[in-house]
Amino acid sequence: MTITTKTIALAVATCTMLALPGVAMAADSKPAIVRHANTPPGLILQGVTVPTGAKMLYLSGQLAAPIDPASKTPSAQLTIADFGDTKTQTISVFTKIKAILAAQGYAMSDIIKLTVFVAGDPKLGGKMDFAGMNDAFKMYFGTAENPNTVARSTVQVAALAGPAFLVEIEATAAK
Repeated sequence: MTITTKTIALAVATCTMLALPGVAMAADSKPAIVRHANTPPGLILQGVTVPTGAKMLYLSGQLAAPIDPASKTPSAQLTIADFGDTKTQTISVFTKIKAILAAQGYAMSDIIKLTVFVAGDPKLGGKMDFAGMNDAFKMYFGTAENPNTVARSTVQVAALAGPAFLVEIEATAAK
């Protein structure tokens, strides 16, 4: 049997037709995670398709760390000022999430879904600081370091685990 360029092209075309329509294939021939952009593209995705066999990591809700980790103030006495405004707390939470992901062999670019809970800020009359949360979000997603964005839900809640917390974020990562 003689293998020609035409035979190879036919084999490639046949393999391509057997792939699932709309599912990208990774270099190792496994289906890749597909990020479905909004139309027009925006800050967050419309959704994400995760193929069977992808390795998943689900993070519990993470809260901000105090701005001053050396503070001797008992945790029950900490205030919003000890954790910062919504943007500051969101940065703290994403810093914590980044470290947790790294410890498990993941990166921020592997996050596919976030659920963001934002408490009302007393300085804003009890309304959530959506702009502050988004400003921090933009520091971690759609950047040169991490060009990916995620599917995301953001909701205002009456309160979080403690009165000083303004932001809690759950993350789902896949690779």
